Amino acid sequence: MLFAVGEGKATNIKLSKYHFGVIEELYAQRNEEEIFFKLEEKYERLKEHHTVKQIEPPIHLQNILRPYQISGFQWLNYLSEVSWGGILADDMGLGKTVQALSFLHHYKREHTKIRALVVCPTSLMFNWENEIKKFTPSLTWYIHHGSTRSQQMELYQNADVIITTYGTLRSDIQLFTESDFDYVILDESQAIKNPQSKVTKAASLLSAKNRLCMSGTPLQNNTFDMYAQMNFLNPGMLGSMEFFRQEFAIPIDKFGEKDQKEHLRKLLYPFILRRTKEQVAKDLPEKSEMILFCEMNEEQRRIYDAYRNDYRDKILGVVEEKGANKSQLTILQGLMKLRQICDSPAIVNDDEKYPNVSVKLEELGREISENIGNHKALVFSQFLGMLALIKEKMKELGIDYAYFDGSTSAPDREKAIQRFQTDENCRVFLISLKAGGVGLNLTAADYVYIVDPWWNPAVEQQAIDRTHRIGQTKNIFAYRMICKDTVEDKILKLQERKRALAADLITDDTSFVKALTKEDVEYLFS
Repeated sequence: MLFAVGEGKATNIKLSKYHFGVIEELYAQRNEEEIFFKLEEKYERLKEHHTVKQIEPPIHLQNILRPYQISGFQWLNYLSEVSWGGILADDMGLGKTVQALSFLHHYKREHTKIRALVVCPTSLMFNWENEIKKFTPSLTWYIHHGSTRSQQMELYQNADVIITTYGTLRSDIQLFTESDFDYVILDESQAIKNPQSKVTKAASLLSAKNRLCMSGTPLQNNTFDMYAQMNFLNPGMLGSMEFFRQEFAIPIDKFGEKDQKEHLRKLLYPFILRRTKEQVAKDLPEKSEMILFCEMNEEQRRIYDAYRNDYRDKILGVVEEKGANKSQLTILQGLMKLRQICDSPAIVNDDEKYPNVSVKLEELGREISENIGNHKALVFSQFLGMLALIKEKMKELGIDYAYFDGSTSAPDREKAIQRFQTDENCRVFLISLKAGGVGLNLTAADYVYIVDPWWNPAVEQQAIDRTHRIGQTKNIFAYRMICKDTVEDKILKLQERKRALAADLITDDTSFVKALTKEDVEYLFS
């Protein structure tokens, strides 16, 4: 953080005093009376309008949005009309992002312009970018993140949608408070559940006509999780922190008082929209497949770049000399090492030992502990070293799991399968991709994570179909974890570029390499 916000060289960094006290300073200057006055105004508006209008979603999305998503779009429009903030709390995988984007598109069409800020975890920045490209391409966007962001102020000023992270919001709060936004959206808003944290205070300082939180798990630990999110959305609505603690948090969390629980539920009810997978099952496809983009931290990126540069020179030399067909082994070795570094440099079998710096481990931990609730998940990796690291991560988070790989005996496999299928506490099954590819029936799971996607979709499909088979009554959500701007990202793009030839070239691992041209190899290692 110091290197990102400081000026000058590594040996002599100059910091602005703002980087220390600015959030507290600005927070202390808030006008509490004005907040109360605005709240009264909002209540008046709520009394006048209490029906959700059945407005049509954007024409180009009418055949894409499912019925419950159209209802979500209409609810967002209602919140905008009455100027109240709300939480879109649909289960993970039900398309909260497309509902929000369809509304932003509608808002821009109605008002001819929009200025929206989306704050999300780092891994979701590129998901937002991709969903905008896919569903609302008429919206312009800009990702405000990284060390060069201060040089891109023109993009910041002119984009319809600015996408940033919680960390950058905290660092650049001075800049953000100078803007008046039509919309501020906090994605995975459980990030601001602690009312005293800097990031919660920073979010509260933003100036916006409309505010939206999105989270499949807005309440993770206790009633107090709701206070900060609701206070960001509708400041003052739940009173002071001490009032909320005495009136609701202690009676509900400590003594389970039903009256207070019901009272709070009624207070929150108009401002939270939650649909579970079970409720909307008939509207869902049986199987949804998505990409979870991850962005490496500096150290992982540095190791990746060094390896890539090394291998690129070596491989292009071999390709030049022998042609792409006769260089398969060298290409495969290089690709495998780069893919391992995308998982974690610690699993690379090399003379030099690397640290365990892994964005995927962090993301997987966050997904399973924060996002999937009580659902069960299968986690597949091709690398045993990565599965070992995931085991450690599950232990650290206190999550019960089952495990097997190719070396697990048949009786032990059966035991692991039975435990996962029948024991409610066992929420995660870690399986090596090759061992778990065939013959398994794991219908207790409805989430699947493929940690290191391969370019043979058939193998991945078999893994996903461990849970998507006869006897499965739930809808399946499958996530492929991809490190942004790496060989994994490029393999995806190559798959798209060559989709027309897919039947010929993606039959097994080696045939993919055989079908690569010299240009493809240069692209993969660029």
